[in-house]
Amino acid sequence: MWPENMPQNASKGPSRGLIIDKTRMGELVQELADRIVAANPDLSEVTLVGIRTRGTHLARRIAERVAKSVGQTVPVGILDITLYRDDLRARIDQPELLRTEIPGPVEGHNIILVDDVLFTGRTIRAALDGIMDLGRARKIQLAVLVDRGHRELPIRANYTGQYIETTQDETVRVRFVEDGDEDSVILREIQRP
Repeated sequence: MWPENMPQNASKGPSRGLIIDKTRMGELVQELADRIVAANPDLSEVTLVGIRTRGTHLARRIAERVAKSVGQTVPVGILDITLYRDDLRARIDQPELLRTEIPGPVEGHNIILVDDVLFTGRTIRAALDGIMDLGRARKIQLAVLVDRGHRELPIRANYTGQYIETTQDETVRVRFVEDGDEDSVILREIQRP
């Protein structure tokens, strides 16, 4: 399900391997920060909430870019969605629970959920449930670095770095220096047994 008004930054049928390098990734983060600032004139009411783990890295980077651009600090929270996943019962292993940390109240604030890749929409649905359990936000928005299509739920990002057309047999992996990798986005074919 592609947006009708897919922007110019859409990639159709990229080759496998490196599809976004370190430089382009930095540009996309800046574009996300700029769009968030433009759409939210009162940043004092905004909290960026990264979905663990790579969404948190992205949220922190967006917040840094916002601070550099407009000189205002936007708080960054971390959301663990483990218990909200709709496939939790299907997992054999005991889930590893990590802490959710939201700086300040959710109630009455504008929450911007941040994740690295938007795919089926199920992760975002779980994140929405997690945020709503913490309070009634005035508004919840979504920012993602990559939208790869294949939605299973009616979810769409407010802010998208880049649309990348993929198949179900491919995976998109966003890498961050915070995890010991070089900043990049990699497209790979899923190896089936």
